[in-house]
Amino acid sequence: MLKNALADKAIHSITKFTTLDYPHHLASIFWFAKCNMACPYCYNPRIVRENGTIDLEYALHFLQSRQGRLDGVVLSGGECTLYPHLEPFCEAIKALGYKIKIDTNGTYPELLERLIEKKLVDYIALDYKAPKQQYETLTHHRHFERFEQSLSMLIQRSFPFEVRTTLHPDLLTPTDINAIIKDLHVKGYQGTYYLQNYLHVNETMAHTAPPTRTFDQTELLNLIPIAFRN
Repeated sequence: MLKNALADKAIHSITKFTTLDYPHHLASIFWFAKCNMACPYCYNPRIVRENGTIDLEYALHFLQSRQGRLDGVVLSGGECTLYPHLEPFCEAIKALGYKIKIDTNGTYPELLERLIEKKLVDYIALDYKAPKQQYETLTHHRHFERFEQSLSMLIQRSFPFEVRTTLHPDLLTPTDINAIIKDLHVKGYQGTYYLQNYLHVNETMAHTAPPTRTFDQTELLNLIPIAFRN
């Protein structure tokens, strides 16, 4: 299975070094091609639309060349959990001694649970895109319950993870964010909820314009810890 996995050109591009994307670790980022969502503010439309050009074998060779200089790998995208070969790929990464962080929209809870059970992931960043009533409109993905299953599983297992939401004030209001805060509180989420401010770039999935509204942080509920990221 590993031989078949290594030939999979799943990766669109590689960020060779980051100190920001994996807390407390020096890491590289593997950007997996394709996604099952189409969020309008997505700043990686090429990664989402284009096929991968880098096979997993090359990615492993890259990690071998960075042993002793890096200690972590971020599997991002796109959506890395779309790939059936992600599990053996993680096994090969762990064999090299790296810690693994996964960025995911949470729509493949069974895979996430297997990776956790087999100790093939060390940290997960889970994107809570929008409240249930707006989820399909924003993401163009109708199965909110799949994300919800991932969220509940991670909470129940007390696995190291964070929940985050990209905040574009024209798309999500304080009322919307409060709906997410209430849901996280009711479900028993104990971590910090990260609000990532939308950073305008010229090329997004839906050519999203800069925000015209301001977001009033004082309207947010004080039920769980909240932090803002740029």
